[in-house]
This record gives sequence, C-alpha cells and structure tokens, in this order.
Amino acid sequence: MQGKIVKISGPLIVAEGMADSKIYDVVRVGREKLIGEIIELRGDRASVQVYEETAGLGPGDEVYSTDAPLSVELAPGIIGGIYDGIQRPLVRLCELSGERIGRGLNAAAVDHDKKWNFIPDAKVGDQVVAGDILGHVNENDVVEHRIMVPFGVSGELVGIESGLFTVEEPIAKIRTATGEREVCMLQKWPVRRGRPYKEKISPDQPMVTGQRVIDTLFPVARGGCAAVPGPFGSGKTVVQHQLAKWADADIIVYVGCGERGNEMTDVLNEFPELVDPKTGRPLMERTVLIANTSDMPVAAREASIYTGITIAEYFRDMGYNVAIMADSSSRWAEALREMSGRLEEMPGEEGYPAYLSSRLAEYYERAGIVKILGSEERTGSVTAISAVSPPGGDLSEPVSQATLRIVKVFWGLSASLAYKRHFPAIDWLQSYSLYADRLQPWFDENAGEEFMQNRAFAMRVLQEEASLSEIVRLVGVDALSPADRVTMETAKIIREDYLHQNAFHETDTFTSLKKQNAMLEMIHAFYTSANEAVSKGASVNATLYTPVREKIGRAKYLPENEAEEGIRAIIAEIKAETAAAAEEAE
Repeated sequence: MQGKIVKISGPLIVAEGMADSKIYDVVRVGREKLIGEIIELRGDRASVQVYEETAGLGPGDEVYSTDAPLSVELAPGIIGGIYDGIQRPLVRLCELSGERIGRGLNAAAVDHDKKWNFIPDAKVGDQVVAGDILGHVNENDVVEHRIMVPFGVSGELVGIESGLFTVEEPIAKIRTATGEREVCMLQKWPVRRGRPYKEKISPDQPMVTGQRVIDTLFPVARGGCAAVPGPFGSGKTVVQHQLAKWADADIIVYVGCGERGNEMTDVLNEFPELVDPKTGRPLMERTVLIANTSDMPVAAREASIYTGITIAEYFRDMGYNVAIMADSSSRWAEALREMSGRLEEMPGEEGYPAYLSSRLAEYYERAGIVKILGSEERTGSVTAISAVSPPGGDLSEPVSQATLRIVKVFWGLSASLAYKRHFPAIDWLQSYSLYADRLQPWFDENAGEEFMQNRAFAMRVLQEEASLSEIVRLVGVDALSPADRVTMETAKIIREDYLHQNAFHETDTFTSLKKQNAMLEMIHAFYTSANEAVSKGASVNATLYTPVREKIGRAKYLPENEAEEGIRAIIAEIKAETAAAAEEAE
C-alpha cells in the first residue's frame, strides 16, 4: 500500500492515503526508501517519524507501508555486534557506503549467509512448548546461544537436525494443532512489545559490581532498576563503563542513546581490548552495542532504547542474567519532546509530552527477574541502569523526577566531588537504595553477617561528619571533642580510602565483597581502638596520625589473594599502636 506526502516538518512527515495502515507500522519514504514509523493516525492521514535525514523530500513523494511493526532480528550473530538505533549493523553500513552512512540503506542485522553449527538438545518425539530449548549454537568461547521454540508454537517435535545451517534454514519441525511448522534459528520480535514470561518474581540477590560505593552503600538487585543522574562531567559514562566491565551479568547490552560520538568511540576501542575477568576472553564476546550518537537523527533515539531492551529480553529468555546500560534516558526524552512538539500535542512540564512518565515506566517495567516460558523451571533477569543528564544537574526537572518515581536505586553524582577528582562521584548523602533491606539475607549468607553491620557503621559515620563539618567550617577542627575528632578522621578514611576508587588501577578497579568486608572491618577497628585510646586520655594526634594510618590508605591496593591476610596484619598493628598511645597517656 502506498500514500503521498502532504507535509514535512523535520523528521516528521504527514502522508495521506494511508487508511489501511496500523500504528507503529514501518514505512519506506520517498525515492531513497528512507525508514520511518507511523506514530499517529487521523482518518487516512498518517504521521510518520523518519529515522534518517529528510532533506530532499517533498510533497507528492510516495510512502510505502511494509505492513509490519518495527522489529529486531534475534539469531546467532548478535553478540559482539555494533548497531544503530534501528538495529542496522554499522560495520555493514560502512562497507556499503563508506565512512559517511548513506540514506535509505538497508542491511540485515545478522548475516543471513553465514552457517552456524547447530547442536540439538531436544530429541524427536518430545512435546515442546514456547520457550523450550531445541538446541544451541556456540556463538563464541563465552556465549552459548540457545535456540528456543518461538512464541505461540507448541506440539510434538517430529524432526530435528544437527550440522551447519544459516539462520533462515529450518533446523526442526513441530507438529502443532494446525499442522506441521518448520522452525529456523531466526526470530523477529516487535520492539515496542515486551517478550512474554510466566511470572515476575521479587529480586533477592544483588548484582555485584566490584565498585565499593555501590556494593556496600547502595546495592542494586539483580533484575532491578537504577538511575545515575548527574551534571555534565560528573562521570555518568565512566560509572556505566565500569558496570559494563565488572558487573556479574552474563550479557551486557550497552545503548549509547544520544550521547557524544567520542564516548561510544571509547567504548568501541576499549571493550575489544578489555579482558573479561570471568572468562579471560575479550569483553566484546558477551556485549551488544547500540550506537545511536548525538549526530544521528533525533527520532532514532526513541527506537534505540526499545531495540536494546528487546535484545536484552531475548537473552533473558535463554536463562541469562542481562544488564542493559542506557546512556542517557534524558536524550531519549528529548526525542519524545521534539516529536510531540511537531505533532502539535498539548505540552506538559518544560515542553515534555504529558505521557513522559508512562513511557519511562513502560521501559523500566521490562526489567526484572522472571520465570521463563517453557516446560522446565528456569529464571532469567534484565537489570536496567540508565544515566540521566539533567541540565545543570537540576534534579527537579521532569525526566529526573519521573525516573526517581520508578527506580529503586538512585546513584546521585555530585559535580563538587568530580571537581575534587573523587571518582566514582556518587554522593553518599543524596543517594539511596531501596533494595538494601531485601538483600540483607543474601549478604549475611555470602559476605558475612557483619557486612551489613559495617555498612550501617560507615553510613552513620558519614552522616555524623556532615553535621560536624558545619562546626569545623565555623570554628575549626581544634574546637571538636576528641571523640568527634576520631569520627572526622574515620569519615575521611571512608571517603578517601574506601569510597574513592581508581578505575584505571589494575587492582583497585574491582573489589570483591570479601575484600570490601575486610576493609570495613579494618576501618571499624581503627574507629573503636582510637575511641578507646582517647577516652583513656591519649593525645588525639598521637592516636590518629600513627605510621599505620598510611597502611590503612594503601590496603585497597592489596591484591585479592593477599588482601585478607594483609588487612588482618594491619588491624593487629592498629590495636598495638593505639594501645601504646593509651599507655603513654597513663
């Protein structure tokens, strides 16, 4: 079916003669067959957001409907892929048009000619339902790509073959109630519709990231949602890169949604060289990148978030734990604002559409830990972590407020911490995690019962420091009591030696929970011993500024295999030196 353009307004075109089209159908626009998506229907007129530059189009140009929604291709070959916002492979587009991507190009997301070695896991005669695993393809040394029965298909498996197949060649045959159905390795799924599951379950274990300020103070649950808001230059992208490198997720989907092109270039250059600590292989072997940068059409930003979450759900359905990083949801909201303005809708606060909150909620709701479809009991999870870029760091603006109403973890980045070169610049007085109490049983079992007690101690000391710092600013540190001086020095150790973490240091970039717990024990021992010494009349300076103080600061650089023993020795030294200071006073 085809219609004709009657109006063009930037990335939005209006075409008439489209009465039989459906909302969210993909269309091809003009002689160059530019890709667009119908976002509004009024009578026989369709409003289309075009995902490419619309220069050169004019009234009277034809619009062709594909009669299908915007969908992604899900098959072996996705892992390690670099796509634009509508899942066109950038490497292939570069081959077709050179360094500057031409308009109207169309390339399959996965290679339809490459043969993959399919290994069956099911056998003829099995009764299978949607979500059951028929077999697998070893996509690389890290990821086993599981081929599942498509949604809506169930019956008896009457044929299955092993060997080399392209993604479009049938690998199995299922006798359904309506006849025999051939199954290939390629599935297509509309991006705006969440993939089905049996049941969503409450998250009860953390996604361990190796970042001390996150794991200790503000943990995120596996299958949870977190927001990283902060002003320009405060380190949102660095935090997301660290999580992509170190979080204990099986698959990483990284969506560069409207951020600067050089940030995505850093990702593309770094990830192939980074060695995954779990597998010893390049990190790209379990990563999918969607690069929809600031110089690409604004409209495609909206699609890029949905493309990313659909790919994440696909790997979740295989039984994997997936982490999706969106950088940043503010740029995505700006795309919504622009299209809403061009559609002449009634604006909400600051010009954003009135439905901004519900669109954000739709995205975050697709995260979670779920019982997967299929005969066997299996679970998979999607953890969503999104950067938010409020102008000037103003968290009262609509995107930040709408996000905070939805997510359970808030890692608020502070410009003042970033200017002091304190990274990660997560402000411990602003940030929070609503998962902490729910995750306590897991921490008690896996990190030691004292871990959460030490966490409470660290947060209490940091809060006390915040109230004491007002007095220090007015009358100086010497006006404080000895006990308050100990609190201030302990808080300084927590801030500078525990929460500050060097992303580029080979040891400090990642800290296991066991080492985090040992470091907290050491700081707690310093606090307790110093308080005992000053209560016996020991000099504050002699107690706080001893030779062991430097060793406390350097404990984070101890290798994982030496950390426990080394920290135990430091604790013994702390007790000996504070005891000596107390004896001197007596």
